[in-house]
Amino acid sequence: MASKVQSAEQVSYRATTQRSLFSFMWKYKALYLISLPGIIYFFIFKYIPLFGSIIAFQEYNLFGGIMGSEWVGLEHFKRMFAHYDFLIILNNTLLIGLYDLVLGFPAPIILALLLNELRVVVYKRFLQTLVYMPHFLSWVIVSGIAIGILSPSTGILNQLISYLGFQPIYFLGEDSYIRSVLIGSGIWRDSGYGTIIYLAALAGINPDLYEAAEVDGASRWRQTISITLPSLLPTIMILFLLHIGKFLDFGFERVYVFLNPLNSHNGEILDTYIYKSGLQSQQYSYTTAIGLFKSIVGLVLIVIGNVFSKKTTGESLY
Repeated sequence: MASKVQSAEQVSYRATTQRSLFSFMWKYKALYLISLPGIIYFFIFKYIPLFGSIIAFQEYNLFGGIMGSEWVGLEHFKRMFAHYDFLIILNNTLLIGLYDLVLGFPAPIILALLLNELRVVVYKRFLQTLVYMPHFLSWVIVSGIAIGILSPSTGILNQLISYLGFQPIYFLGEDSYIRSVLIGSGIWRDSGYGTIIYLAALAGINPDLYEAAEVDGASRWRQTISITLPSLLPTIMILFLLHIGKFLDFGFERVYVFLNPLNSHNGEILDTYIYKSGLQSQQYSYTTAIGLFKSIVGLVLIVIGNVFSKKTTGESLY
């Protein structure tokens, strides 16, 4: 008898929950309607293609399709880690991703703090617009600008080097400089646009905190350390977790436009390798295995970073 009463209570609770959920969704139906195109986009272009990952465990036949391809299990993953070129390219991707994390991630934070200290509104808005603009340039244009600046014969940087009495440097023709070029061009293009979120977070800090700090005699530097950075910490941690989630996903266009036979040994990354092996050499299953490996690494990094962030700062993605 007690079990029947408990079962009836559970059914009643579920029905009440469903009605309240439906009422909530109906109340905010306009917002759900606006979000519908985004939901459809992610479903079609993000979730449905996940089923294609199955070909990483097959010897995919373009004409036979997924159902007509032979299963090979983990063969492509074994080949991936046994391939000498793949290990070199993985090392390049890890190093470039690490450099981007150490140098590229803090750049928007530093720039936002500097812009926030400007008191002349017109000058501040002018500089904001100036640093935002490179983000709207394609990587093809950015690479063209970089090639022009770094040219060994006509580039302004080499002109300065020659003026100082040194030999010109072919920056894009040597392995030792390609990583610096990739990171530097990325910082120049995207750091200004990345300040938008941080400036919005800075605008939300209570001005009374700064006034109280000034009364106590705190300098601008001390206010930044004790008030600004702690207030920015939640935003920084969320963006940091999102950044490490794409640690191995540095970007195909960002690298491909700078690559040439002279610098590919240190500049080739997984994205460009997937393009060459998958599309040009038609090794679909092999490159799908590489893409699946990237996704798994990104997921593991997000989970680890989320746990660490939750324990140290109290901020997390979930």
